[in-house]
Amino acid sequence: MQIKVNDTVQVLTGDDAGVKGRVLSVNRQTGKLVVEGVNRVYKHVRRSQRNPQGGRLSKEMPVQISNVLMVCTSCGKATRLGARFLADGSKERYCKKCGSSLGQVSPPHTSHASKK
Repeated sequence: MQIKVNDTVQVLTGDDAGVKGRVLSVNRQTGKLVVEGVNRVYKHVRRSQRNPQGGRLSKEMPVQISNVLMVCTSCGKATRLGARFLADGSKERYCKKCGSSLGQVSPPHTSHASKK
């Protein structure tokens, strides 16, 4: 699972298809993530001390990770992500369309470093 919090993603399917938004949270066990402004539902809330007004509260619900694509920061297109090892042995995410780096995933390991 290569998508992280604060990444920009584009929704592929559903009522919000084509919408771009920022990832608010990722649940790796269920394979879902919450995207800002996507899959909004109304939760009816009773009056209480915490919520004295009551009424309908609008909130985002999770969507499947398979239904979103990462938006590359350099080319601006929705793309799949790849993972590759650099010469020092660190692992990074990269854009499959333009090949630019999208951040480091793990620190350098000597077992993955290129031997020169």
